Amino acid sequence: MSRWEGDEVTENSAAARHRVVIVDDHEMFRAGVKHEIGPATAIVGEAGDVDEAVRVIGETLPDLVLLDVHLPGGGGTEVIRQVHVRHPEVKFLALSVSDVAEDVIGVIRAGARGYVTKSISGPELIEAIDRVATGDAVFSPRLAGFVLDAFSGSIDVASIDEDLDRLSARERDVLRLIARGYSYREIARELFISVKTVETHVSSVLRKLQLSNRHQLAQWANDRKLV
Repeated sequence: MSRWEGDEVTENSAAARHRVVIVDDHEMFRAGVKHEIGPATAIVGEAGDVDEAVRVIGETLPDLVLLDVHLPGGGGTEVIRQVHVRHPEVKFLALSVSDVAEDVIGVIRAGARGYVTKSISGPELIEAIDRVATGDAVFSPRLAGFVLDAFSGSIDVASIDEDLDRLSARERDVLRLIARGYSYREIARELFISVKTVETHVSSVLRKLQLSNRHQLAQWANDRKLV
């Protein structure tokens, strides 16, 4: 019988000893995660952006950080980079709605030990926390293929990441919506920013990627499966 059969978690489970920080910019999602994993872990902190995450992790030094990829202030990769400068022993498990190859590869290159999507069940997440905290690497099945492709050379990781690293998290959000055919006004409404701010982000992305127009932006994003 699986130790998670019937979704039962006991205080004696392996994950019960792990101290966890949850980093996600959606408060309701953090609350849901705490409800799911709370009986089996010691949740020692939470954060909603990069600066807050770095501070909380530095203060609590958890065994593991559950980390969203897209965060205000620079994204999950920036959290990992800043924390690992001083605390390389802290382990990161990415928990994100995104399942695009570039997000998976980028956060793993930064130093995360695993990547699972938000469709994961509570018991599966608890098991993933336990495995990563004790030294294993854990990936949702489809995402593992991206990592294998990166190591085999099927994905040109260096060139893709170099391009993406030029863009801020908000610029990436705008880029994805441009690629999906959104108008500037629709992007502004979706991201709760002004149309002028959207125009500023688009101009910045065009300059950084050395592209000329929206059509080229959309093609660039589609080629990298960012849509």
